[in-house]
Amino acid sequence: MSDQTVPTIFGIDLGTTYSCISYVDEFSKPVVIPNLEGDSTTPSVVQFEGDNRIVGKEAKNSAVMNPTEACEMVKRHMGESDWRFHYNGTDYTAEEISSYILRKLADDAEQAINIPVKDVVITCPAYFGIAERDATKKAGEIAGFNVREIINEPTAAAVMYGLQNEQDQVVLVYDLGGGTFDITVIEIQGGAITVVATGGDHTLGGRNWDEAVVRYVADQWMKEAGSNDDPVDTEETLQDLWIRAENAKHALTARKETTVVVSHNGKRIGIPLTREKFDELTNHLLEQTINYTNSTIEAAKARNYSKFDQILLVGGSTKMPQVNERLKQEYNIPLKVFDPDQALAKGAAVYGRKLAIDEKIIHKIAELTGKTEEKVDLESVSQTVKEQAQQEVAEDSGLKLHAVKKYNDMSVTNVASHSFGIIAFDPSTQQDVISNLVLVNDPLPFTKVGKFYTQEAEQETVELKVMENSVTEKIIRDLTLGQEIGNAVLHLPPRLPKDTLIEVTFDLNREGRLHIVGREPHSEQSIEIEIQTARGISEEEKEVARQRSNKLVIS
Repeated sequence: MSDQTVPTIFGIDLGTTYSCISYVDEFSKPVVIPNLEGDSTTPSVVQFEGDNRIVGKEAKNSAVMNPTEACEMVKRHMGESDWRFHYNGTDYTAEEISSYILRKLADDAEQAINIPVKDVVITCPAYFGIAERDATKKAGEIAGFNVREIINEPTAAAVMYGLQNEQDQVVLVYDLGGGTFDITVIEIQGGAITVVATGGDHTLGGRNWDEAVVRYVADQWMKEAGSNDDPVDTEETLQDLWIRAENAKHALTARKETTVVVSHNGKRIGIPLTREKFDELTNHLLEQTINYTNSTIEAAKARNYSKFDQILLVGGSTKMPQVNERLKQEYNIPLKVFDPDQALAKGAAVYGRKLAIDEKIIHKIAELTGKTEEKVDLESVSQTVKEQAQQEVAEDSGLKLHAVKKYNDMSVTNVASHSFGIIAFDPSTQQDVISNLVLVNDPLPFTKVGKFYTQEAEQETVELKVMENSVTEKIIRDLTLGQEIGNAVLHLPPRLPKDTLIEVTFDLNREGRLHIVGREPHSEQSIEIEIQTARGISEEEKEVARQRSNKLVIS
């Protein structure tokens, strides 16, 4: 069976604590590609060693001895303009360090299956904003990839689940990873996957559970040793405790008690830790996920979704028994543990295969109808032409027709993870407000035209200050609730009267990337803003990082 005419688009779960890469094989089955160590997931840890970057298990283990030369949890810093990791006189951004993880995954995958990793779909938390999404894309570009799309992690899970479960249903995707938490309501109906509402926190994950254990066993060590010397104040001891805390968490998934050995200041003490104590230490974290879940359910109900058929448990941290028990206690909804470590990468690969097949279908329809590919509108193409295109693509590619149809007929609709608006003047209060044009959970792609007016006669310019926020109201009077993500100045024609109409169009694409047009309709003077957030790295910084990265050995 030959599949050479459909390019392989790899799916990558770029995780906070572990990462994973997948592709769709010649049998149209999504498969995770093990790394060279034989593991399906790779620790998202980078060890700096001269011109070498060691990624994965070895880096995680060696970080105990050289904590200042190891970087982990870098995903939590994506899009932060003021965060840097300093090594050997050079500052490294989160995007560049993430690119090392991506390259490790790609290099190992290429050796395993002998297919170059060029085109990729990368997952990100649903709650990532513009800056974090841009940073994720740039990390892929620094690694040398053609990043086809950034897909929300719960959406990737739903794509994978929908491929296997075709019955119509509404599911809650409870995604608790190593460093992030997402809760998403998704409708699966007739091959269409529609995100209804989403919420979460990209700084809440299994690492927080580990932190609670680290603090507890350090306190117990001081108590047992009769010492005021806190083990967490020593970097080597702290790094060792992080690993032991994570191992204890995993042990308590299967057992009701374990021992955490703390070696510090010449004293080695075993601290007993029961599952009951672990649950007590971390209960407040679990309750945060319940609060987010309840809020997201309410948002779904506001959109007329009140019945939920299944809760999908995704992410390695959902293996903790307390999660299952608490969700059963709170909701009378069936639970399904859904491939927690691999679902996201597989779902991204499935989505990548859909993108590749869709492109072939559009190309074939253009040939059949005599149109250019840009003029092909799949919604208006007749079913006869579409089926003929699917048949010919299947024949050309050596794929089974039902597989081509399944991928091509699948539709994925996402929602806005944040609200977006501009600063406007409210004449009734004589104060600036944030006027939201896009609201959290609006379906994507989404276009909205807002009408605003000049404040003065003969006003020469209008500043368009674009704000990102998490508020569901259209007008926000507290400007501190928003984060500026871009701005531009629209120059106006002379001698305009006061209250001249200014139209502002927000166009949010299916990836959650924002394009804005400001326009004075009478003169048709306009300005366009493609939001390139100031919180991420510039194109120049990205190119420097890419050139520097090309000279490094990643292993």
